[in-house]
Amino acid sequence: MFTVYGIPNCNTVKKARMWLDEKGIAYTFHDYKKKGITAEKITGWFQYFPWEKLVNKAGTTWKQLSDEEKAAVTDEKSATELMISKNSVIKRPLIEDASGKAIAIGFSESEYEKAFL
Repeated sequence: MFTVYGIPNCNTVKKARMWLDEKGIAYTFHDYKKKGITAEKITGWFQYFPWEKLVNKAGTTWKQLSDEEKAAVTDEKSATELMISKNSVIKRPLIEDASGKAIAIGFSESEYEKAFL
């Protein structure tokens, strides 16, 4: 069983969930907006992805930050603080396997085929 972390109205999350559904891959969905996210969870993801990849700098949330807020994100600690306070800035979806290992971030059909099939 996998866990998909994201926001339900995100187009990338919708594509990923549709792909998983089409392939019959079971997962649970963790909605950041309803359930939030912990510093411990984010810190655990740093074992698999660098903070620079977890912070979605192409998204609206990042673009709406002030220059000072953007400049303050310089390491895992400051990135974690931002991701907790503005969870929409987390690149999504992020998918974990049953052991809690982060195995995919974003959506790429070819990458998903390698990870799930």
